Amino acid sequence: MNVLTARRLPDEAERVADLVPWMQQLAAKGDAEAAFPKAEFEALRQAGIVAIPLPKEAPYWAGARADLLARTLAQLGRGNLSVGRLVEAHINARHLIARFGTPMQRTQAMADVQAGELFALWVTDPPDGGLRMTRRGDRLLLEGGKMFCSGAGFSTRALVTARDQSGNALMLVVTLNAGERVRPLEAPLQGMRGAVTGAVDFSGCSIAADCGLGTPDDYLMEPDFSAGAWRGSAVASGGLRSLVDLAAEILRTQERVDDPHQQARLGSTMIACETSRLWVCHAACLAEDAHTEPATAVAYTGLARIAVESACLDAMRLMQRSLGLGAFRQGTPIERICRDLTTYLRQPAPDEMLTEAAAHFAVRGLPDAPR
Repeated sequence: MNVLTARRLPDEAERVADLVPWMQQLAAKGDAEAAFPKAEFEALRQAGIVAIPLPKEAPYWAGARADLLARTLAQLGRGNLSVGRLVEAHINARHLIARFGTPMQRTQAMADVQAGELFALWVTDPPDGGLRMTRRGDRLLLEGGKMFCSGAGFSTRALVTARDQSGNALMLVVTLNAGERVRPLEAPLQGMRGAVTGAVDFSGCSIAADCGLGTPDDYLMEPDFSAGAWRGSAVASGGLRSLVDLAAEILRTQERVDDPHQQARLGSTMIACETSRLWVCHAACLAEDAHTEPATAVAYTGLARIAVESACLDAMRLMQRSLGLGAFRQGTPIERICRDLTTYLRQPAPDEMLTEAAAHFAVRGLPDAPR
């Protein structure tokens, strides 16, 4: 008797894993030219990554979707941190629309995602004044701009924050054409060059009033504001995995991997890599579970973020010690990954996040690991 067994189709994380070697090959060119990864994004669109299901879109399946998203983002970081950063921003914008959008806004966003549109999240104001909006009937007139805009010139949908005449901050979803209103940063970033981070000037732009998302100051609402940091940590953990794999390959090629000092350093980075993966896994499940107390989600994500940052910084120090000046040769994969990781890890207020998380769990205790 023949028994037919259905073959399981690869999920999104496994599809990205198949693309990782190819993405790693293209990363050097994208970094050297500070060029947007067009070929990579076309492949990701075809693989369904741009439209990957989000936990917030289906609360009943939130745990499974959080695990899938964490594994997918880690694979993206393993392939190319700049690509991972762009997808992370895309996911963050989609999450906020799913969280605060009207049914019509959520439907429109899903249609855009299915059509392959890339979303961005631009919330950093320049020192000389941020984005402002003035209501004119059923229109909003914008003045000012944003800086540190990843995907500037290539993202066709942008979620931005703007202040109204009363000083209230509101989220807006803006449609852009390729290359529209973009200028380069006065001082380009050292790393993450493939994320094409620039500045965007919205002065004189008029948009429909129904582009407003949620109510004033929703962007700062917890746990979404802080707990969403787990997604960036997932990408960084993938970059760390790539660094460890690359260092081991170099040591094997140079026939230095049998040296006990090299083995000790390599073993320490492997521990750091696996520790990061576990922190991200637990943080994703807690942050995306609607039953988690918001303060706990925020605090645990803060610990996870610091744990991943520390693991990456320690691993870079150890691998640079192992490889010597070879780790600093411009244009080599290990130099690029260290430069990208160093830039990517510079997120705001790490000390505040660490102390607040410690204070929270000193009273309540750490949550149990997911089952």
